Amino acid sequence: MPELPEVETIKRVIEPQIKGCTIAKVTVRRPEVVAHPTSEEFCSLLAGQKVAFLERRGKFLNVILGSGDRFMLHLRMTGGLLLVPPDYPEEKHTHIIFMMGNGLELRFSDTRRFGRFWFLKKEEEDTYSGIDKLGLEPFDEGLTAAYLQTRLGKRRKAIKECLLEQSVIAGIGNIYSDEILFTARIHPKRPAESLHAEEWQRLAAVIPKRLSYFIEKNAISPEDYLASKGKDYRNTPFLQVYGHGGEPCPNCKEIFRRTVIGGRSSVFCPSCQL
Repeated sequence: MPELPEVETIKRVIEPQIKGCTIAKVTVRRPEVVAHPTSEEFCSLLAGQKVAFLERRGKFLNVILGSGDRFMLHLRMTGGLLLVPPDYPEEKHTHIIFMMGNGLELRFSDTRRFGRFWFLKKEEEDTYSGIDKLGLEPFDEGLTAAYLQTRLGKRRKAIKECLLEQSVIAGIGNIYSDEILFTARIHPKRPAESLHAEEWQRLAAVIPKRLSYFIEKNAISPEDYLASKGKDYRNTPFLQVYGHGGEPCPNCKEIFRRTVIGGRSSVFCPSCQL
């Protein structure tokens, strides 16, 4: 599932190529992927609009149009975006095609069809996507130890589950929560209420640093992104914990253990993370 670093990478790859371009036509093959308004309205409202810029909010990608209108998407589990020439072989499960005025096509594909799009007019209130319920960005100056402790410090829920709550911090998912907790030396099953002041300080410092690191490592040229079909650019070689269950910890050589927390696979070091 694309998390904040992956969505930021997509933004940085796609934005320079479509900024200032007009959307000539939109084709929707799976109407259910357009959550608001209807797919027919989505197509008609976007035709002829010019792309001003893109922005990321948590795991959402927002496309701001010259008119002040905007559309947003959430890739969910398996969604992906490719900007390609019209004759480029089409990916399976391609559900929306934006035909751009520069002759390229922005294609959205999604095997499981969980990804969603929303279109909002300039002054229209967003009561549809849930983006208004997101918490702080990981890079927000307000993301302090005091903020985390105030929001989570009385919770009995595992700290890993708390980090996944988008209403507290926007953009962290299963992969990077493992990486963050490993660097902060905090066991993922610890109840949030059990963390002490120094651990909250560590966590507040580690969150933006680790996500910045992975955004940097995700950097890729448009050509390489296209060659990988937007799938193989991710941080797998740089992950220290996630996906490494049964392997030795790079710090202490203790074997990483895998467990399930809140229905999600989690990996941790039983020696380093207490």
